[in-house]
Amino acid sequence: MVLSRPASESDLSVLSTSASRYVRDSLPRYKMPESSIPKEAAYQIIHDELLLDCKPKLNLASFVTTLMEPECDKLVMESINKNYVDMDEYPVTTELHNRCVNMIARLFHTPLGESEDAIGVGTVGSSEAIMLAGLAFKRKWQNRRKAEGKPFGKPNIVTGANVQVCWEKFARYFEVELKEVNVREGYYVMDPVKAVEMVDENTICVAAILGSTYNGEFEDVKLLNDLLLEKNKQTGWDTPIHVDAASGGFIAPFIYPELEWDFRLPLVKSINVSGHKYGLVYAGIGWNIWRSKDDLPEELIFHIKYLGAEQSTFTLNFSKGSSQIIAQYYQLIRLGQEGYKNIMENCHENAMVLKEGLEKTGRFEILSKDDGVPVVAFSLKNKKAGHDEFVVSEMLRRFGWIVPAYPMPAGAQHVIVLRVVIRAEFSRTLAERLVHDVTTVLHELDKLPPKVSSEVEENGDNGIVSKRKSDLETQREVTTHWKNYVIAQKEIKRQKVMAS
Repeated sequence: MVLSRPASESDLSVLSTSASRYVRDSLPRYKMPESSIPKEAAYQIIHDELLLDCKPKLNLASFVTTLMEPECDKLVMESINKNYVDMDEYPVTTELHNRCVNMIARLFHTPLGESEDAIGVGTVGSSEAIMLAGLAFKRKWQNRRKAEGKPFGKPNIVTGANVQVCWEKFARYFEVELKEVNVREGYYVMDPVKAVEMVDENTICVAAILGSTYNGEFEDVKLLNDLLLEKNKQTGWDTPIHVDAASGGFIAPFIYPELEWDFRLPLVKSINVSGHKYGLVYAGIGWNIWRSKDDLPEELIFHIKYLGAEQSTFTLNFSKGSSQIIAQYYQLIRLGQEGYKNIMENCHENAMVLKEGLEKTGRFEILSKDDGVPVVAFSLKNKKAGHDEFVVSEMLRRFGWIVPAYPMPAGAQHVIVLRVVIRAEFSRTLAERLVHDVTTVLHELDKLPPKVSSEVEENGDNGIVSKRKSDLETQREVTTHWKNYVIAQKEIKRQKVMAS
């Protein structure tokens, strides 16, 4: 008697995924498939394709946290099916949200009584937080202008050219003129003096950055506050300040406690911070804190009743997961001020190790500051062979490192920089290894033939001479060429993946 039987094509109980027909077919890219596939096959095929992504820990372009403790991961998974907007159904989650707001507000020296609730909101990140803060400034400015009988149709906001793109989004989406203070070589953040000069009666606020995306530098919020106080006094205006502390808000309170940048300054009316950066939570959580109820116009708050009980909401989206809120509360009580201080000090020390290692090569100029977000921004001193920062960035990928290269903002766009973000999960050993791999790349570059360009012009004496281009022209030409080359190579790889 034959006891066995052939397995059907869809039976994976005896066949592994690798032996099934599902790995022989290309995955759908444009149209939903007609038939189902086994869960094991769906998982394995997607899992395998995701292996082509870089390792998050080695993605040194990102400020976003990539590692939390297993206990926190467990809480995230336990709450992943909770919709935060259902506050009546999930009252404890709402309570944890409010506790986070109160703790962060006091971290920023919000003027509150001992048991007084702060005014703030959790968001999906600093981009949403900035949109909400900007809307509050715009509405308050409009209300004041209407009460004074003055035009209110041309609001503007003053920032540095080094702001993150979310500020440009706010200006474009909500019809606010963006007045940017250009940076300059050697000074890559907003100049408070120039910023205040650009303020006029239509300025809804000045945005200061506590931790520039480009080099991690803190802007001088104290000087900005003092200059703006004087201008408000002279003009009778009431121009406020918003602090974009997306990167620096969980750093400054712990390792620069004496630095005045927050609600200790009277013109600072709101602050945003990213919980998913140095708040040490996975991507998807930001916070915005207002100084007082007066700084958040009541008409921007919606009161809804159709989820079981009346509740207030001030967000751009509606549904939102609860996991990151719960993870933020876990980190705040698990680490406490002691834990956050130790982690931020470690990040700073590892940044200094990396900086010193790069300086020892003698090949780089450091463009970041020792005080600020633990970021190391650096630029090649000598590009005479035509091999620039984009080449270094591309060659480091061979070792697994993602180190971005990019031009500085308006006013210093000719300066190309490499940037490494030191996160909590970036160890001393990794910092030393990165220095070793950068050194290896430099040695390899030295062996490559030069890429020096020249232009030819006719000589009046019937001769032809070769005229070298300036270093800046050469640098720009090589940068453009390399960008095009990298884009072309990525397109070739993409087409090969699609073809397979």
